[in-house]
Amino acid sequence: MELPVTFKLIDITVGPHLEPTKPGRPRPNRLRKLGRPVMALARAATLLVAFSATRAPAADIGYLAPPGVAAKEFPSPQRPVARIVSPRRSAEELRDSLNEAGQIAHLLELKPGMTVGDIGAGNGYHTVRLSRLVGPAGSVVAQDVTRDYLIELAKRTELLKLTNVEFALGEPHDPRLPASSLDAAILVHMYHEIAQPYAFLYNLIPALKRGARVGIVDLELPTSKHGTPNELLRCELTAVGYRAIATYELAGGGGYLAVFSPPEEARRNSPRDIVPCEDRTGAR
Repeated sequence: MELPVTFKLIDITVGPHLEPTKPGRPRPNRLRKLGRPVMALARAATLLVAFSATRAPAADIGYLAPPGVAAKEFPSPQRPVARIVSPRRSAEELRDSLNEAGQIAHLLELKPGMTVGDIGAGNGYHTVRLSRLVGPAGSVVAQDVTRDYLIELAKRTELLKLTNVEFALGEPHDPRLPASSLDAAILVHMYHEIAQPYAFLYNLIPALKRGARVGIVDLELPTSKHGTPNELLRCELTAVGYRAIATYELAGGGGYLAVFSPPEEARRNSPRDIVPCEDRTGAR
């Protein structure tokens, strides 16, 4: 990502101190001769450039698509919604030791050249690893509803020189992703934090290409405890029109990966026909 710089050089005439030196004479230290005002200006210019560089990613982060159907058209979930507490789930070294990213990529058959959406990207654990997996011919769309998370992730990907990552701001009821843009989408340990799951799942469908897969990773815990019972998850996705393909247990206590096939856009259930699922776990 090329960072725009808003600072421009200003030509300042300071009088005889800027006259050319004669041949054979050492060139004077002009900043020292010009004194403290120009030294202060130079320092201010350096700080301004640095500030522009750190703020620049924010200018490129926003919605990538027009809004979908409004949240008010959908039923609310009949179970608790966990609040967003952190952009990261646990230490990346621990997740790597369990091969979390590798397991998900293998089970979802993610390949070079694909475009994969990392929904609820947070600090970008999967974004970074997916970027290397899909390669220069592919791309990763890092999506999140928290803009500050995406700003920090943009800085991280720039430092790592990852050039195939795009950033997408979303809303609690709408991922705001371009139509037919994704070969696959992953939602890792964040489904229980989606405030309007029926609206969100409905508005995600247009962004998925024909044959795309959606992989959701979560723990077999009540949503109030930052998990989603698999039975409840299948019920909520089925209510919108998704079809369950398979469920896999991830190694090392990483929870489960549930894989779904989205309906065609024209065949997704109407918002008024969606019946919210009951949370049968009874743990709220």
